[in-house]
Amino acid sequence: MTAPATIIGAGLGGLTLARVLHVHGIPATVYEAEPAPDARRQGGLLDLHPHSGQAALEAAGLIEEFHKLILPGREAYRVMNQAGNVLLDLPDTGTGERPEAPRGELRQMLLDSLPTGTVRWGHKVTAVQALGDSRHQVDFADNTTVVADLLIGADGAWSRVRPLLSKATPQYFGVCSVETFLSDAETLHPASAKAVGAGSLFALAPGRGLLAHREGGGTLHTYAQLKKPQEWFTDFDTTDAAALTARVAKEFDGWAPALTALITDSNTPPVLRPIFTLPAGHRWDRVPGVTLLGDAAHLRAPNGEGANLAMQDGAELGRALAAHPDDAETALAAHEQAMFARAAAVEADDDGFYTIMIDNHAPHSLLALMTGAEPNA
Repeated sequence: MTAPATIIGAGLGGLTLARVLHVHGIPATVYEAEPAPDARRQGGLLDLHPHSGQAALEAAGLIEEFHKLILPGREAYRVMNQAGNVLLDLPDTGTGERPEAPRGELRQMLLDSLPTGTVRWGHKVTAVQALGDSRHQVDFADNTTVVADLLIGADGAWSRVRPLLSKATPQYFGVCSVETFLSDAETLHPASAKAVGAGSLFALAPGRGLLAHREGGGTLHTYAQLKKPQEWFTDFDTTDAAALTARVAKEFDGWAPALTALITDSNTPPVLRPIFTLPAGHRWDRVPGVTLLGDAAHLRAPNGEGANLAMQDGAELGRALAAHPDDAETALAAHEQAMFARAAAVEADDDGFYTIMIDNHAPHSLLALMTGAEPNA
């Protein structure tokens, strides 16, 4: 291929695609809405699975670089009730099968592996339209445009490329998440640090829960999960940090202080993250010159597979294009059929972990899932 691939979105999926294309000598340009690589925090720890995320990094020639990012000991898991009683404590076994690494550092590793200028920052897509003959025009907020012979939407849940292929739109899942951070926790928040432990903590009750994990440098990263209707967060200003903190803290009134401090003592303003999903089995008919990958194609509730699938999508699409340098349509068709099958397999294997965590029997339902015991309150 001599015509460059136009990739919308510099997330893990889009960057993995760009890297695999680069490995095979295929030019690509990535357009990203954010103004710079460090414009926002890139999330917390990410466990990469051998058959998907790690396989994608193998295809990208970056697996050894990835090994340098792994934080040892983070594959430990702890379940608590709202009183702070430990119900299950699973230490890191040291097998490293699903190693944890900081998402931001993983993204930066991919960025560093690309030729200078591959990613064009500050390019927010405002419109995409078909021009005919498999070509598409992408308009940006800065009044520039680009015409793509090969367009890939790796632009996440609210993809601007998706409407070229599908009328599906994300729907609210019924759960929202509020993200907080405690820095230098061992010194400044020792009780919370002790509660979280060495890896991940699930402190749960019906309809609500705290999911926290220990990042590098002593930072505790927490998601307060709440089963709430959409009106719960649309009827007030969620950018008001104090108001959002107070509203979330009220939901955990009476919980152990070491747990509620994960919300109230945050070193950064809380960030609301409602959970949206695309319809199960989402797919589309082949449209020449364009395709999707990652959340743009198969957005689901968090299940530990999203980033892994996005990276696998990117790697496999890159390999398909390299295998068919003179026939992009054959490559895109092969990519979509394989991606649809992968997403369907993940959906079929989904054990409902995300909803089980805060269902009516929490935390006992999660304990049953993790141990095989009977769920009893």
